[in-house]
Amino acid sequence: MPPALNKFATAVSKVQSVMPTALQPWAISGMFNTMVKFAGTAGISIDEIGPQRAVVTLKNRRRVQNHIGGVHACGMALLSETATGVLLAINVPDTHLPLCKSFKLDFKRIAKGDLKAVATLTDDMLLQMTTTDKGDVTVPVTVTDEDGNEPIKAEMCWAWVLKNRGPRKEQAGQPTTAPPPPPPQQAKL
Repeated sequence: MPPALNKFATAVSKVQSVMPTALQPWAISGMFNTMVKFAGTAGISIDEIGPQRAVVTLKNRRRVQNHIGGVHACGMALLSETATGVLLAINVPDTHLPLCKSFKLDFKRIAKGDLKAVATLTDDMLLQMTTTDKGDVTVPVTVTDEDGNEPIKAEMCWAWVLKNRGPRKEQAGQPTTAPPPPPPQQAKL
């Protein structure tokens, strides 16, 4: 792993260097799921993470199921978002804020059992993320079920911006909204 650019990357690097391999997914998932509460609620597991590849899983448990017993569409979206988002979380400097800009899910078939998402970054995407003040990338992610089929096709577009972009207008003494209009004049009869 390259030198850590942020606190999350530093923590992941430390876990990977001192913990037994079998315990690393548990520790890294726990750290991430405290930052992204919904991922923890659903039971997302980060099974593998590096600067350019993440593998994330979601077990088909009652709390994430739809009306036919498969993982709910929102669970599939969360899995895709987490797999791609964790790559930004580990690569975008602490001075920047990663934001999911848009996503698209196409449902291709019924998902059977547990799901796995694999997200990857190209060298160019990684360079852009680590060297520019703002930008966006569409991170490829493949979601498969326990039979190896792809129940969805997902596209996740992530952006990053500087966290502190200077004082806001109200801090600089300028109003953020226009003054209210004057009251209407009553017509004389």
